[in-house]
Amino acid sequence: MTAPAPSVDLRRADDRFATRISWLDSKHSFSFSRHYDPANTHHGLLLVNNDDVVRPGAGFETHPHEDMEIVTWVLRGSLVHQDSTGHSGVIYPGLAQRMSAGTGILHSEKNDAWRLDNQEPHSDPVHFVQMWVLPDEQGVDPGYEQLEIEDELLRGGLVPIASGMDRYDGASAIRIRNRYATLHAARLGPGDEITLPDAPFVHLYVPNGTVTLEDSGPLGTGDAARLTMTGGRRVTADEPAEILVWEMHATVA
Repeated sequence: MTAPAPSVDLRRADDRFATRISWLDSKHSFSFSRHYDPANTHHGLLLVNNDDVVRPGAGFETHPHEDMEIVTWVLRGSLVHQDSTGHSGVIYPGLAQRMSAGTGILHSEKNDAWRLDNQEPHSDPVHFVQMWVLPDEQGVDPGYEQLEIEDELLRGGLVPIASGMDRYDGASAIRIRNRYATLHAARLGPGDEITLPDAPFVHLYVPNGTVTLEDSGPLGTGDAARLTMTGGRRVTADEPAEILVWEMHATVA
């Protein structure tokens, strides 16, 4: 197979597909649902990068998935997860969550955490990024994992938060069922710098703040860079920022 040519493809926030309904403001980095562009279906193994804001008391009703690794990262507020394998819980900033759809799973995601404790409703939206990667084996049993990694994020640097790669065994990361992919996160203060992983495919997403990507310039909130065969590049925060970075050593066939 011929190796892809080196490239850095910058994708701006305002160019994303958008779904806006009464309870949801969702921005799609790739083709999703009714939004389809045959030239924008994935980067590496990443098929979905949805940036969602859900109003209080609303959310995604029970719906099915199959053969997909789904990672959810909450930026603000809290999200209640319930699924057909019996798992339920509240996802909040600093808590990594992975759902393996496998042979089939039903789940819901709602902004209604107060109902779990019979508290008064709040008025805060929940803001989260949901990312889907293909598993490297289909037809496995559905699964669920979550892990608190706030302490690791506070120490600084790029932190692996979801991985199927052997090199990150022992790191504070939940496991995903793809041995070629890892999701990293970092919270950066002004002037902080990290180096992106040296991988054939890297997806850099900026859910909050502004950073500068070496040789490519500034990336603001909602911007992304799709790097192919470029080696590790530096990312420097221009202001307080959070970044999500997929390191991928394979691509969709």
